[in-house]
Amino acid sequence: MAKKKFIASLSLDLDNLWSYKKIHGGDDWKDFPTYLDRFVPFVLDILDELGLKITFFIVGQDAVLSKNEAAIKMISDRGHEIGNHSFNHESWLHTYSKKELEFEIVETEKHLIRITGQKPVGFRGPGFSWSMELFEVLFENGYKFDASILPTWIGPLARKYYFMTADLSPEEKEIRKLLFGQFKDGFRKVKPYYWDLQNGNKLLEIPVTTFPAFRIPFHLSYLLFISNISTPLMKLYFNMALLNCKITNVQPSFLLHPLDLIGGDMIEELAFFPGMNITTDKKQQKFKEVIKMFQSKFNIISMGKHADIVYPNGKLHLS
Repeated sequence: MAKKKFIASLSLDLDNLWSYKKIHGGDDWKDFPTYLDRFVPFVLDILDELGLKITFFIVGQDAVLSKNEAAIKMISDRGHEIGNHSFNHESWLHTYSKKELEFEIVETEKHLIRITGQKPVGFRGPGFSWSMELFEVLFENGYKFDASILPTWIGPLARKYYFMTADLSPEEKEIRKLLFGQFKDGFRKVKPYYWDLQNGNKLLEIPVTTFPAFRIPFHLSYLLFISNISTPLMKLYFNMALLNCKITNVQPSFLLHPLDLIGGDMIEELAFFPGMNITTDKKQQKFKEVIKMFQSKFNIISMGKHADIVYPNGKLHLS
């Protein structure tokens, strides 16, 4: 009898062209340029080829604009889960008041329901930003899980590199000073767990999985970086991470971003971004290689289904 596969979830943060421009600095994002009409059909076809149904975390500002509606609706129509990725996609949600957080969640949710008919049950903060007040807002609005935590030590290093390459003012750097997390986040749990909220309430957290033994990332952005050095090294690193997950009984939550799948040849406006010198065809090839390795060891599902498995009937089950 074949061995039963472990489960793993796959999600994509649907950061749009304008959000990358905004992250980089400058003002050329303010008319909200989009590539969703190009990227979404492209990635959905790849996911169909691989037999995958995943979770797309979508930004509310994109859902407001009619030019993005067809692409967003296509995601739901093709059988994928819709998640909430905030309204303004600002990686300093931890500075927001509860009223501001309620707008970020509820306004995004309203437009996603209007377009797709799906009420999001999961949330991920842009730039892995979060706060306890955010979790209270999610609970109060019926969310099943949060997915904003990246338990790694290297967040400050990633932030330093970002500050070196982005065109940011001192004020903008101050606002973003906790982007990608803090060193102490490396001590956070890799497995799903509860946040203890007010009045005895709880919210499930499904962290973005990092290498359990070493707390270093292995989502696709990092694998592509390693593949630039050596494809065999990338495969070895990924296989070791998956083996470590199995040994420690971790059900991985694996993260994608649009720029993991498209290069500067497809989106010329972002050719200056790190990693965009890799062609779209090569990124697509690497993605398929990684996913086929993943599928050989894990049954890949959406994050909502992942939450149902670890949180059946409202009771956390992590064994």
